Amino acid sequence: MTKTLIHGAEVLVGNDQFAEVSLMIDGDRIAAILPKGETVTDAKALDASGRLIIPGLVNGHTHSHGALSRGGVPDDATLETFLSGSAWLNANRSHDDLSLCAQLSAVELIRKGCTACFDLFIELPGPTVDGTHTVAHAYHEVGLRAVVAPMIADQTIYQALPGLLDAFDGPLKDAVAALSLPDWDSTMAVCSEALRDWPVPMDRVRPGIGPTIPLHCSDPFLQACARLSDDIGVPLQTHLAETRMQQIMAQRKYGTSLAEHLSELGVLSPRFSGAHGVWLSDVEMELLAEAEAGISHNPMSNLRIGSGIAPVRRMADAGVTMGIGTDASNTSDGQNMFEATRLAATLSRAQSIDSTEWVRTREAFDMATTGSARLLGFDRLGQIAEGWLADLVFLDAGYCHYTPRRALLDQIVFAETGAAVREVMIAGRMVFAGDRILTLDETALRSRALAAAERITHANAEARVMNAAAAAVVKGFCLRNCAAH
Repeated sequence: MTKTLIHGAEVLVGNDQFAEVSLMIDGDRIAAILPKGETVTDAKALDASGRLIIPGLVNGHTHSHGALSRGGVPDDATLETFLSGSAWLNANRSHDDLSLCAQLSAVELIRKGCTACFDLFIELPGPTVDGTHTVAHAYHEVGLRAVVAPMIADQTIYQALPGLLDAFDGPLKDAVAALSLPDWDSTMAVCSEALRDWPVPMDRVRPGIGPTIPLHCSDPFLQACARLSDDIGVPLQTHLAETRMQQIMAQRKYGTSLAEHLSELGVLSPRFSGAHGVWLSDVEMELLAEAEAGISHNPMSNLRIGSGIAPVRRMADAGVTMGIGTDASNTSDGQNMFEATRLAATLSRAQSIDSTEWVRTREAFDMATTGSARLLGFDRLGQIAEGWLADLVFLDAGYCHYTPRRALLDQIVFAETGAAVREVMIAGRMVFAGDRILTLDETALRSRALAAAERITHANAEARVMNAAAAAVVKGFCLRNCAAH
């Protein structure tokens, strides 16, 4: 393999301090960190003068299917009204659409300094082997590191939430009652085949499994997901305590909280992570910590759809592995991990006047790199150190965020937006440079995306009207139940 010696930059070594050192890249790894000026005769030289090099950010939770739904979520949507009112956005999609979404998400993530993601993608009415493999191929071809997890359920929102269907009447009740998902045995058979017979090398793109929301999955289904995760050693991620409504419904449905119910079912493990965790109790945090499980904090969507501000400090102090995610481009309006990292640090300041309880910049950066990498199940990812994976982001040291320079890591966490990203390397290979993705034609990708979005909008016009009517009923149901607790 070709060796590359990157020199001339200031490098964030060990997520701790910037230093003027050179990086010896051998294959997909950082083989050595060398003193400034040292040469290696059998290595290709890469002059990175004027650059700040940081490890690539790792997105602990996203949904690639949201890429074709951007702009389709009303500005007054909550999670529950989004699930009922925007379902039409995911209907009538082909396998080519699944690939297109993964490519769109990957391109935006790379352009904004992210080199890996945990993607819970959806395929309706249920997952297929070909669809799952199509998404895996898309990430492999773009070059982004990813965990590809079919997002699955065996109950619709109308079946999942106790009492919701009774809030409907007339033809609308008949319409939502008629909605259904495949039985869990069929879904698990597809997932088992798709994940066991993986179509691409697993050094960069790996399988995972994503039971969408515990409430939307029967107990045997959740236990089957956990068994598959254990049998083949893949990460499992679900949406956990994202909204107050979820915890209220959990008490009604199970007589306990969501995490306690998952613990009783044997679902919690070191491979388990929950997205959001906004409404977790201290007891639930302790259960997650005991199981060595994790949480992906998604502050952008938590704010966008009014879910709340997650108790990140309490979760971290309880020993829960913490990562950071963007969530989807529909509910977060983008895939900017720099923005998510900044919010992870700054929102904690709105929760306490005691600065010892704040998420400090180093903590937030670690969550967005090594923390999220643990949720994805990747070892030696998210830090610049010898033997670690060569996923690197090159920032323009002369950009306005860094003039003057005093506390570089603080300036990156508090100010960087992705605007200073100039090059991105994944697994030792440049995938972004010269303001273009090097692995695909972005102009052609945009044309495909515009055509697909127009086709999906027209094909689902009737479903859009029905979804909007259903969302209005769901909104009233949620408001009444939350007001009563």
